[in-house]
Amino acid sequence: MRSLSTRLFVCGLAALLLGASCMVAQAAAKHTAPTEAEVKAAKAAGTVKVLISTVKGDMTVELYGKDAPLTVANFVKLIKAKYYDGLTFHRVESDPAFTLIQGGDPHGDGSGGPGYTIKLEISKKLRHVKGALAMARTQDPDSAGSQFYICRDSIPMLDDKYAVFGKVIKGLEAANKIQVGDKIKKVTMITAKTKKAKKA
Repeated sequence: MRSLSTRLFVCGLAALLLGASCMVAQAAAKHTAPTEAEVKAAKAAGTVKVLISTVKGDMTVELYGKDAPLTVANFVKLIKAKYYDGLTFHRVESDPAFTLIQGGDPHGDGSGGPGYTIKLEISKKLRHVKGALAMARTQDPDSAGSQFYICRDSIPMLDDKYAVFGKVIKGLEAANKIQVGDKIKKVTMITAKTKKAKKA
């Protein structure tokens, strides 16, 4: 008989896969995968910050371009295209051993994506700790597109299976308040100009 932790892992993993089971289906020609130059730029930039503004509050997130350049380049490219603005969190898991929120689907049901996919990128330095930001995908390891999830607590059972590329460093309480259907107001890059504007 399977242990409770094993059953939770199987159920949670299956849900994560099913939640993104058809994300490649959407054809969106205006969005393209990051170029080699964009991936190199993300790696060279190292750690950058973004602000995910939701109806339940703001989350400041660090993106680790040095360790996950392809995934970060992809996320940044979609941010700059305002892809995430107005989308919803279509999935919320609240089991103590598997608690996360998932969004980034233009269909709002786990079936959409940007019209392309990227390869799975695993870094041993980036784990599914509390606040981790990672890419959802189908059973095909190289099927991530735009859907992402945020761990509301550590989920080590997902390590080395999904691409972690960032972490919420401020505002995780907003993630804890998110419910299915809650909107992402907008996602923006935090720059020196952004910081000055906030102070003003």
